[in-house]
Amino acid sequence: MIPVEVENRIAKYFFHNYLPGEIMWEVEERLLEVCIWEDEKNLDHDELVNWALDIISKQLDGKSFK
Repeated sequence: MIPVEVENRIAKYFFHNYLPGEIMWEVEERLLEVCIWEDEKNLDHDELVNWALDIISKQLDGKSFK
């Protein structure tokens, strides 16, 4: 099993280097709307991840990184 820290570092690298800027901004905007007003311990991290993945999936529908 790959350690969570390694997966997180790979995901951060991908997010910041390969995700188109407009998609990254849309994800950040959506998540910041919630995160800025809530204490981190009260955030539902799974829900935040699902929101981000929904945005990314919709924006990248049919596109490839190859």
